[in-house]
Amino acid sequence: MSRVETINRILRNLQAASPAVEASALISEDGLMLASALPQHVDESRVAGVSATLSTLGSRAARELERGDVEEVLVRGSYGYAVMISASAGTVLLALASREAKLGLIFLDMRRAVDDLRKVV
Repeated sequence: MSRVETINRILRNLQAASPAVEASALISEDGLMLASALPQHVDESRVAGVSATLSTLGSRAARELERGDVEEVLVRGSYGYAVMISASAGTVLLALASREAKLGLIFLDMRRAVDDLRKVV
């Protein structure tokens, strides 16, 4: 199994483990989509760019506010959540979750996915 296939399998497993996770992606810090399990109508390059920007802003805010290294970035909208966690040096795992999501479980499942991703990336 290729590296990309393994990463895609990890993303699909995240969504299977957490039914509230509607989509997921692995994105580089410079805004490149490395792998994704996004709906077809979603523009991958736009998602990657926005996610990288938010991740960078979160890191800068944590530094400026003397909060240490950013561990996660959470955006709560009227339709649900966008959750980002650092997956490895230079990459971020994004999960898009429904409004009904139990965030504690989402974070737990994402951390498990990150552990698997770190073995591959």
